[in-house]
Amino acid sequence: QVQLVESGGGLVQAGGSLRLSCAASGRSFSMYAMGWFRQAPGKEREFVSAITWVAGGSYYADSVKGRFTISRDIPKTTVYLQMNSLKPEDTAVYYCAVARRTLGATAWGTRGSYDHWGQGTQVTVSS
Repeated sequence: QVQLVESGGGLVQAGGSLRLSCAASGRSFSMYAMGWFRQAPGKEREFVSAITWVAGGSYYADSVKGRFTISRDIPKTTVYLQMNSLKPEDTAVYYCAVARRTLGATAWGTRGSYDHWGQGTQVTVSS
């Protein structure tokens, strides 16, 4: 079983920054990629960003391009999401997820492509 633990959420003013972390653990598991999704109140969970574990290729939703940066620390089995120039519309619960199978170009933003999910961390951006 894979366990994911997110941290780093909080309250920040518009224009500020936060860095989210997600540490993965479990017995003898392999993964193709780790990703971040978010869910605002009353809205569907949406894709934010993802990174391939070995090659380090990254993908972003248009709404966060140029502001968010995803990275990973392989020895620590941890993925990070650096969020800069935060906006009130970034307010949501942020979830990390693991994809264990190879994803095609159109699959990155699909919830069903990910096999394991964390419990989420709240990010609130005040105006």
